[in-house]
Amino acid sequence: MSGDNGSGEEPRGGLSRAQLIRRAGVLGAAAAIPATAAPTVASAAMAADTPPPEVGGTSALKALTAAEAATLEAFLERLLPSGAAGPGAKEANVLRYIDWSLAGDLSAFHPPYSAALAALEVFSSQVYGAAFTALSPAQQDALIARMATGTEKPPAGTAPFTGFSPNSAAVFTMIRTHALQGMFGDPMHGGNVGLVGWKLVRFPGPRLIISKGDQQINATPKEYLKSAYTYKLFKNTTRRP
Repeated sequence: MSGDNGSGEEPRGGLSRAQLIRRAGVLGAAAAIPATAAPTVASAAMAADTPPPEVGGTSALKALTAAEAATLEAFLERLLPSGAAGPGAKEANVLRYIDWSLAGDLSAFHPPYSAALAALEVFSSQVYGAAFTALSPAQQDALIARMATGTEKPPAGTAPFTGFSPNSAAVFTMIRTHALQGMFGDPMHGGNVGLVGWKLVRFPGPRLIISKGDQQINATPKEYLKSAYTYKLFKNTTRRP
């Protein structure tokens, strides 16, 4: 979330982007190829050895509604914000990664996402009297922090809130997991646009062979900042695992 002070840390005690990255073991997330499918655009891009072209607007959505996408985008931009520490979910187009995934190999998560985003809006209205997208960054951060810790208790005098299934912490974990995949996964899956995620953590790129020199202590590995699907071994892959 936000509160960038140049170091990526969260001075208010919430979960900062730096903390999220460290806890997720981001190099492992970057090297892994998460499951998703965006067959038409991405397949054409694979043939050209380039990442998928930029697409924007609700007309490009594959699974989410425009309202759901707006809520999720606001959530993602607080979870992985742009700032002095570097680019975030917006630049990496994490929203597109999740949307494409929900229309493909992660389609089982589509109903939970729809339910979770609806619950988030109810929670936001109950606590602040406004939609999540209408809240200030500080208010959005406060709600996300409460979700992360499972403390979504409503204000005194209001009805108990039980909209998150199975609970808010599980919803937070689901979105965070997919956000990190979109931020640091292979760009052919729709996220990590311009390889901003890999550059942020200085991941040198996927390779099939790691030289002896690159394995030396304190060695700076040679960069190969391209999609894994530029390798001949994967170029004809029709369904990316």
